Amino acid sequence: MCRNITTLRGLEPVATPEEIEAAARQYVRKVSGVAKPTDATGDAFERAVAAVTAATTELLGTLPPRRVPPKNDPPLRRIACARTA
Repeated sequence: MCRNITTLRGLEPVATPEEIEAAARQYVRKVSGVAKPTDATGDAFERAVAAVTAATTELLGTLPPRRVPPKNDPPLRRIACARTA
């Protein structure tokens, strides 16, 4: 499940809040089956995104540094990396 969510731990430069929220949004879309929130699903969807974003931010902030960078570093999708590439 969610195989295409990018590994955020160990990225250089570190994952931005926008990248963390995008991963959270993708996760919530996948587990909820809600691709486009509606009036009926929007509030619950956004609360879930906020909760997953907060949990991910806390997790990334408390884990020790990675010994090996992630294999799936997406340099072409990262603005900071794309500018230097």
